[in-house]
Amino acid sequence: MTATQAMVLPAGTRAEHRHHRPKWPMTVLGIIFLAIMVFPVYWMINSSLQANSGAANTDWIPLHPTFDGYAQAIQQQGGNLVTSLIIAVSTVVLTLVVATPAAYGLARFRMKGMTAFVFVLLITQMIPTIVIANALYTLFNDWGLLNSYLGLILADSAAQIPFAIILMRAFMASIPQSLVEAALVDGANNFRAFLSIVVPISKNAIITAALFTFLGAWGDFLFALTLTSTPAVRPITLGIYNYIGANVSAWGPVMATAVIASIPAGVLLILAQKYIAAGALGGAIK
Repeated sequence: MTATQAMVLPAGTRAEHRHHRPKWPMTVLGIIFLAIMVFPVYWMINSSLQANSGAANTDWIPLHPTFDGYAQAIQQQGGNLVTSLIIAVSTVVLTLVVATPAAYGLARFRMKGMTAFVFVLLITQMIPTIVIANALYTLFNDWGLLNSYLGLILADSAAQIPFAIILMRAFMASIPQSLVEAALVDGANNFRAFLSIVVPISKNAIITAALFTFLGAWGDFLFALTLTSTPAVRPITLGIYNYIGANVSAWGPVMATAVIASIPAGVLLILAQKYIAAGALGGAIK
């Protein structure tokens, strides 16, 4: 196309020409980035299906797959998986019980010092987990909560509650006050209005907070490493950590354990992805 022809083209035609420019360079770049991010997952699954002497000697494709690693993983790490599940689910319940009404109170009621309180919640997200774990060790030792389910549940909940409050507060602040006021006029108290009006409307934010809480508790390592020292209460993350030291010559069971431990998080992310998008962005839309 010559310069003269370009000048006589209508504006709409020129815009349409720009719109139909080839996009394959960006597509190729996106595929490359996706392959880089997915490769560790593929290598983990690939290694779990092969009987080899080490991860470095693993073939690129499992031509002769075996599930012996999974059988060993379930036999030796099944109890740790159950422990992680109990701790993660209990942490979700405790976090939502505390964070949901707290987020509603911060979103609905205007009190002196509320801005400073929210700022403190943000600050807590910047404190390294190892600092909190060391502080809790002394406290839990005095209370007899070391090497216990309750101790890990309380520790994980303490780490997840501030984020859950911030997330749900942003969503609940966008709920029209007229809905709550209508319930109050009909005779409901604030707690009844909260349960009947706010909680159903905030379903997306609550599910999002629950999912992030579960993922945080399921993947916790520092609290488990600091607050437990016996096999009686050992989450799967700490189990994999100890497993590596005992299986440096056979990575199949280690990788199989990692694959099994990734399944709950992957399934939840797939099932709740639409709620995550709505819950995370809902508070930004007024």
